[in-house]
Amino acid sequence: MVQLRVISGSQAGAEVAARRFPFCIGREAGADLRLLDPGVWDQHARLHCRADEGFELEARSQACVSVNGCAAARVPLANGDLIEMGAARLRFWLAPPRQRKFHFREAVTWLGFAALVAFQGFVVWGLLR
Repeated sequence: MVQLRVISGSQAGAEVAARRFPFCIGREAGADLRLLDPGVWDQHARLHCRADEGFELEARSQACVSVNGCAAARVPLANGDLIEMGAARLRFWLAPPRQRKFHFREAVTWLGFAALVAFQGFVVWGLLR
């Protein structure tokens, strides 16, 4: 999962998870991450997930976007990159994966082992009689 942390701007401190792509960043009401800071356009940038290239940030039309201080129209992103658009600054993070709970599967596995051991004991007891 991808996380964007707002470092500065009107929403400083907010964290947004990108769960579907393309992920739209801008001022418009339909944006996945809505930034109302000066210099942010309605559809400022889009975050894409490319299977062969990883994550990529694409500036829309004439919008200005800089990643780690370098202006770019289309740039691949790495963990920890700093994105600037208008007065807003964002940090791109790959969120740690959530570990699934396996309590039920583990209990069923141990019960299966116990049943197997009991069956083997029963077979040995039957052979020794």
